[in-house]
Amino acid sequence: MSTTSAVLPHARHYIDGQWRDSKKRSESVNPATGEVLGTFADGGAEEATAAIDAARRAFDTTDWSRDRHLRAKTLLTMADRLEARREDFITLLARENGKILGEAAFEIDLTIPKLRYYAALAVADHGGGAEVMPGMYSMTLREAAGVAGVIAPWNSPVVLAVRSFAPALAAGCTVAMKLPGQTALVNGALSELVAETEGLPAGVVNVFTESGNDGAPLLVSSPDVDVLSYTGSTHVGRKIMEEAAPTLKPLSLELGGKTPMLVFDDADLDAVVPVLTKAVTTFTGQFCMTGSRILAQRGIANELRERMIASLRSVKVGPGDDPASEMGAMIDASNAKRVEGVVADAGAYAQVLLRGARDGAFIHPSLIEVSDLNTPIVQNEVFGPVATFEVFDTEEEAIQRANATEYGLAASIWTRDVDRPLRVGREIKAGTVWTNTWAVIHDMFEEGGYKQSGVGRLNGIRGLEEFQETKHFVHPVARI
Repeated sequence: MSTTSAVLPHARHYIDGQWRDSKKRSESVNPATGEVLGTFADGGAEEATAAIDAARRAFDTTDWSRDRHLRAKTLLTMADRLEARREDFITLLARENGKILGEAAFEIDLTIPKLRYYAALAVADHGGGAEVMPGMYSMTLREAAGVAGVIAPWNSPVVLAVRSFAPALAAGCTVAMKLPGQTALVNGALSELVAETEGLPAGVVNVFTESGNDGAPLLVSSPDVDVLSYTGSTHVGRKIMEEAAPTLKPLSLELGGKTPMLVFDDADLDAVVPVLTKAVTTFTGQFCMTGSRILAQRGIANELRERMIASLRSVKVGPGDDPASEMGAMIDASNAKRVEGVVADAGAYAQVLLRGARDGAFIHPSLIEVSDLNTPIVQNEVFGPVATFEVFDTEEEAIQRANATEYGLAASIWTRDVDRPLRVGREIKAGTVWTNTWAVIHDMFEEGGYKQSGVGRLNGIRGLEEFQETKHFVHPVARI
């Protein structure tokens, strides 16, 4: 970022090792207060083309894809710089994104070790080799796929951008990345980490911000982009698959979710209620793993219902940078109004146990009891602080309800029975299943979705492999 006046910062794109402005300038606004925080270069097709061209040139003309030690050093340097600026990023995230300080810290503290993890994988390659018959040798090598396109969302812009571009860089790819206009100043700060990384060849990492949708589609359709990683909605994910088809571009898509939180009769409700409350309100429900479906076994349903109503009602909603806030603003007032409408519509076919009031971009949590699985509030991702409450009798019914949507990103099982989580979890169609906890993610274990929640995996070794090709060498040896 640079400063265009004594007060407001101005964020620019970082392309081919240079800071770049755009003809269009837009404002970054604090969703909690409406305060203008700064301005940003608002890009589109021109910037996307420049980013792709720079990434292509860097991949084809530098040693980046073959110098694993440089890649490891680069990622470690980025981690160190982010750690040094941790507090700045936390404050900026809270103001521009709306999330509370603790959640902003959670995001940054997830990001720093992720950079270091992929730095380690950059120098820990693996392959295979064998003498398959006398004098005939075969071996496999993993090579960088080429130029990686990355499209990251605004709800957790730092960790979700790094979750894609860190394994891409570790694999040896160069990157053309689109980040959202809603978090332009955060994008600019992230770009500064890239720009300040010594020894990074120009064009290896290219970042542009756009509030529209002119540049991102070029990352999908361009034949010069060899692989694409997208995090966002299932609706857009389907369109990306269509637009990537002509180039047969490999895709990694982490999409929507409707996380069922299964609470059995023997669960410890003192432990359950605080976590379920956070599962609904973290990032103001703007989270693909939001615990948006509470499934309660009949024996504890009445008590859990009353305790969840009381707990959600008591959540302190306020500006993200206020230490007293327990839930921040949504990304903007229009999204808060959209969520308010979803809750109002649900009142026609379900019982609204708690209706969250709205004030600008702030909206309080809502809880809606429903029995019919074929209703919009059950089937559609709300992306806001809204949860359904459903009652079940048996394990079989719990499983049937948990699997009743098109989504399969995550689930959580609450019980004191040591065998039940594995027995029930094995039948749930979801990429992550937690026992007596929620939103625990480890860098070395893969994350992704079943069904309409995505394609491919992020994190872990599989996250690296999404950006690699496997080459089989066959080498006959001449006999003496």
